[in-house]
Amino acid sequence: MSVDGSTPSQPEPIIRVRDLVKRFDGRAVLDGVSLDVTPGQTLVIMGGSGCGKSTLLRCLIGSLRPEEGSIEMFGRDLCNLSEEGMDTVRKKFGILFQSGALYNSMTVAENVALPLSEHTDLDPQTIETIVTIKLEQVGLREHADKYPGQISGGMKKRAGLARAMALDPQVLFYDEPSAGLDPVTSAEIDQLIIGMTRGLGVTSIVVTHEMDSAFTIADRMVMLDKGRVLRADDRAWFENLRALTEDEARRRVDSGAMNEDEQLIRQFLRGDADGPITARRSASSYADDLLRGRHPVNAPAVQSTKPVRKDEARP
Repeated sequence: MSVDGSTPSQPEPIIRVRDLVKRFDGRAVLDGVSLDVTPGQTLVIMGGSGCGKSTLLRCLIGSLRPEEGSIEMFGRDLCNLSEEGMDTVRKKFGILFQSGALYNSMTVAENVALPLSEHTDLDPQTIETIVTIKLEQVGLREHADKYPGQISGGMKKRAGLARAMALDPQVLFYDEPSAGLDPVTSAEIDQLIIGMTRGLGVTSIVVTHEMDSAFTIADRMVMLDKGRVLRADDRAWFENLRALTEDEARRRVDSGAMNEDEQLIRQFLRGDADGPITARRSASSYADDLLRGRHPVNAPAVQSTKPVRKDEARP
């Protein structure tokens, strides 16, 4: 409540996605996805492999065009922008790719300086100062002159984050920032994401299936499954679902208080071996596959080098 007793209005979303559909070979990988991203918050997009997380990220950054729906960012519909217009929007956001995506022929400092050299008219001394500041923010100032091959995987992620921050973006996208990292390094990356969001007011969209990381950094969470949004809510909703005991969850299922989507989300959040996800994977009949030949094996495209026995030779 505000001082005058009125309820404060919610800020306008910085990103608004509506009814997004993306198909590959006629199959809908995204099937009517809608979500809002609030300025200054961290939104975590999660779900199992093949659920559409990476496809959604690629649509958000403009590397894929959806067949249906809209993506509004900074008040502009990305789906109707020219490539030149999209380039203008891209200068307002940064991306931390899963591998860091550094140029191996450039030093860490040169990698961070690249966006500044390409997209601004700043003089070299100013660029050098900005690069030093960005590297200090991620704890890499002393490694500025090293090449990517000389630093660890976690350091590459931090260098990639410094480069993503070079142009002071309003929005940062993270693609599996904790993937392939040890627990301590992963926790360091989480703290950097929190620091960027809270300290600098950056809006963060994080694609991940690492649950410990997700619950550490998220303000809001979105669960995808088969290209659709199962739930988009505050982190507390997902925390409460994850914390349910087996007995309480069973009672809710039996009483109809927990639907199948919520059961699926709970299994994913907890990493349980039994539940709707695993039941769905084993739903097809092994016997039917054997009898009906549902997975035919075509003849190999290369000629076999196995010697042919005389009794197997064709007449």
